[in-house]
Amino acid sequence: MHRSIGLMILTIPLPVAADWRVAAHAERIEPALPISMAGSMSDQIAKRIHDPIHVRAILFDNGKTSLAVALVDSCAIPRAVMDEAKTRIEEETGITAERVIIAATHSHSCPTSTEVFQSKPDASYQEKLIEGIVTSVATTQLRLEPARIGVAKAAVPEEVFNRRWRMKPGTIPPNPFGQVDQVQMNPPVGSENLVESAGPIDSDVAIIFVHATDGEPMGMLANYALHYVGGTPSGEISADYFGEFSRIIGDRWRPKNARRKPVALLTNGASGDINNIHFRSRDFVAEPFGQIRRVADRVASRSLDAVNSISNSRGYELDSILGAKRVEVELGVRRPTAEELQSAERCLSNASGRPLQSLEEIYANETIHLNRYPKTMKLWIQTARVGSVGIVAIPCEVFVEVGLEIKKKSPFQTTIIIELANGYNGYLPTPAQHELGGYETWRARSSYLHKEASVTIVKVALGMLNELAKDAGP
Repeated sequence: MHRSIGLMILTIPLPVAADWRVAAHAERIEPALPISMAGSMSDQIAKRIHDPIHVRAILFDNGKTSLAVALVDSCAIPRAVMDEAKTRIEEETGITAERVIIAATHSHSCPTSTEVFQSKPDASYQEKLIEGIVTSVATTQLRLEPARIGVAKAAVPEEVFNRRWRMKPGTIPPNPFGQVDQVQMNPPVGSENLVESAGPIDSDVAIIFVHATDGEPMGMLANYALHYVGGTPSGEISADYFGEFSRIIGDRWRPKNARRKPVALLTNGASGDINNIHFRSRDFVAEPFGQIRRVADRVASRSLDAVNSISNSRGYELDSILGAKRVEVELGVRRPTAEELQSAERCLSNASGRPLQSLEEIYANETIHLNRYPKTMKLWIQTARVGSVGIVAIPCEVFVEVGLEIKKKSPFQTTIIIELANGYNGYLPTPAQHELGGYETWRARSSYLHKEASVTIVKVALGMLNELAKDAGP
C-alpha cells in the first residue's frame, strides 16, 4: 500500500468572530488501587499509576446555545454511565443531552469501566467517572470567556497502520470457532507470510483550536485515527499517547507568563482496524512508554505546526453557528444458535472456578453472555456543528473505511469522527470486512452488531450532517 510521508498543513484564513465564548478544563479521575484494568482478554490488576488520568472537557458557546465535549481516559464506557452523566450535566448546567458528547480515548491501561472479556468494572469507580465528567463540564461553563476559534489540519501517516492482513495460503490459524478467516489481525511483525493489508488508513489530524481574545492559547479539540499505542508495563495505569499528547500541547503551546495552561483533547478517530505496529519492519521503541512518547510527540508537533501557521496568519472561524443532533437507532444483534450455545457450554464444562485460558474458552464464555442479549440493541448516533466543522460521534470501534466514507460524503469542509462516544457497542466493520473474518468480527461482547450495522449508521450520520449544514443555528 502506498503511503505519502511528510507534513501536510491546511491553512484556512478566516475573519475573527467576536461572539464565541469557550472554556476547557481537565479533571483528574485516578482510582483507589488495586483495581481491574481493561484491555486484555484476561483480567489485569493495576497496582501503580504511572501518569495521571483525566476527563478533559471543552465547551463552545455562541450566546444562543452550547456544545460540550468530554473526553475520558478509559478503554470504553457503557451507555448507562454516559447517560447518567448527561442527565446530571443537564440538571446542573442546563445543557441538554444532545449537546453533550462524551467519549473514551481507548487507552488499554486505564481502570475497567465496562465489562469486557474477563474484566469487570468497579461500581464505585463508575460513579467517580460520572462525577468527573459532570464536574469537568460544569467547570467549563463557569469559566466561559470570549474566544477566537480556528480550524487546522495536519497529517501523520508514519504512525498509522492497518492491522488486518491477508496472509499466504494456509498460514492463518483457525479462529476460536474452528473456522479459518481470510485475514489475520496483528500477524507477526516482519513475517514472510505477509501479503498485503486488508484496508486503508486515515492519516489526518483535524484540530479545532481556541485562543482568548488577547491571543493566549486556551485549548484544542483534536482527532486522530489511531488505536492506543501501548508498551506499558503490566499493572501500571496510563493515559497512553492521548494523555502524553495533552501534556506536550499544554507545555509547548503555553506562552511564558501565561495565565492558564491550555487543555488539549485528542479524540480517537475511526480506528477499529488501525494501530501503531509497522508490520513490515521492527520500528518500535522498546523501553516502557518510549513508543507512547514518540507517537505523542510527532502528533503534537505536527498539530502545533498547523495551528501556529493559522495563528500567524490571523485566520479564524468565520461564523459562530453551533448545532447538534442525535438519533437513537435500533440495530440487530448477532446472537448464537442453539447448537453454538451447546458447544460453548461443553467447552466451559471443565473451566469452572478458574480464569479462562484458551481463546476457545474465552469466546465460549462470550457466547454464553451474548445468548442473554436482546435481539436488537439501541444506541445513540450523534452529530454536531462548530462553524464549518462537522462532528460525528459513534459508540463503536469504527473501522477506518466507515470514517472515510462519512468524511468523503460530508457536507462540511472538515469532519471529525469520534469513536467510542456515548456508549460501547463493540467493533463496527463494514459488511465486506465482516466477510473476511478476523478478530474484530468474532462474535463477542466486543463485536456483536449485525453485519450491515455500519451501512445504517453511515446513512443516519450523513442525514444529520446534511441537516446541520442547512441550519443557521437557533
